[in-house]
Amino acid sequence: MRVDNQGVGIEYDVTGDGPAVLLLHGFPDQARLWRHQVPALVGAGYKVIAPDQRGYGRSDKPDGVDAYSLLNVVGDAVAVLDAEGVERAHVVGHDWGAAVAWLLAGFVPDRVDHLVALSVGHPGAFAAAGLEQRMRSWYMLLFQFEGIGEQWLSMDDWANFREWGGHPDTDAVIADMERDGSLTTALNWYRANVPPEALVSPPPDLPEVPRPTMGVWSSGDFALTEVQMTGSADHVSGPWRYERLEGPGHWMQLEAPEAVNALLLDFFST
Repeated sequence: MRVDNQGVGIEYDVTGDGPAVLLLHGFPDQARLWRHQVPALVGAGYKVIAPDQRGYGRSDKPDGVDAYSLLNVVGDAVAVLDAEGVERAHVVGHDWGAAVAWLLAGFVPDRVDHLVALSVGHPGAFAAAGLEQRMRSWYMLLFQFEGIGEQWLSMDDWANFREWGGHPDTDAVIADMERDGSLTTALNWYRANVPPEALVSPPPDLPEVPRPTMGVWSSGDFALTEVQMTGSADHVSGPWRYERLEGPGHWMQLEAPEAVNALLLDFFST
């Protein structure tokens, strides 16, 4: 399926029937990231919608950094829901997809039933998470330098990407970026939304989330501290639930799919 949002085409998959679940991936993924969640959700009676976010996979890759601001990407999510005639969906986001999900639930809460943020907490909590989080986010500064970030990640057969990220789908992700030239557009998400001054600026003033919200953090995450997730409670005015998974790394939905699926199904039923 494909929908146009102000000239940017977004490709997405739809599977199953029932209440809608919108799955939003982050860096450096595409809808394939959710391959273990889709069958479980469909089997439980949900309609699952999984887009390739702008800059990735089959979706358009507009030029220019500004095209990747989170507010533009929130518009993509709304356009997908509109195209499917979905008034309100359960929304699950991971990594940058979690940031999109937070803003979607804050700015247009009437489109969100339950919100699940995997790995990445509310932008305000992330910004206020302290020195350890800033140290873990060192790569965000490197990625600001166009050409340099691309070279660092891809040099020597992607040696730095392989060692730094530890993605369970490393070879497939690299093949995607080489095939469709999506490395720069993927890094443009960082350039549009976390410029250097953002790392030392006060937390952004964003609306609280009034919808039932669950944050899930995994203890093996190399990039994110627990406090940036637990601190998200201060930005949720609706019911808040926190879950910690022991052991998995950043890509918990690939490394511990049964645990993630069980949490999603339990939370959506409340």
